[in-house]
Amino acid sequence: MTGTELHVLQTVALASLLAWASGVRLYLVIFALGLAHQQGYFALPDGLKMLAHPYVVWTAGFLVVMEFLADKFPGVDSAWDAIHTFIRIPAGALLAAGATGDTLTALTIVAGLLGGTITAGTHFTKAGGRALINTSPEPVSNWTASFAEDFAVLGGIWLAFQHPLVFLALLVVFLAMVAWLLPKLWRLVKGIWSAFATPREKGSG
Repeated sequence: MTGTELHVLQTVALASLLAWASGVRLYLVIFALGLAHQQGYFALPDGLKMLAHPYVVWTAGFLVVMEFLADKFPGVDSAWDAIHTFIRIPAGALLAAGATGDTLTALTIVAGLLGGTITAGTHFTKAGGRALINTSPEPVSNWTASFAEDFAVLGGIWLAFQHPLVFLALLVVFLAMVAWLLPKLWRLVKGIWSAFATPREKGSG
């Protein structure tokens, strides 16, 4: 693989990582990449170097703690996800676009559009899954899912930089699963919440 091909592969992997991870743990991926750049583990592209600014790193770190806590409590996690529908998706699009450079080109636009789509799919899959888990009164499954998401993002960051082809291959499989699973997941969530709402409506009548 030539140097140019390797650079393209790394750029695609980074943009894809940012889009995917933003739908799960937006603040964690910003904090981890910004801190890693600060410490010299790797160099972020020009369009993302602002992630290493101390204000960005510290703010992202604070929000990582807030999200870590909010995500461990049933109900609170779904409220957090609902609010972040309006944050994660545009952020994922911007971060994916930033991975391709610091100037507006056709490539950055394409990266932003695809990045936002990937983030949306990841976010709604996560939110739907957590809403479904929250129908169970016990907290163990909620904590297990939350910690699994934390480790998945950290593992994805490592894999995207160490083995970008493997990461991209797994991402394709994941997106195919999301395309198949998401409609079924949300129909199931809607059915469960409708079943909960029906007795209350009858009782109030």
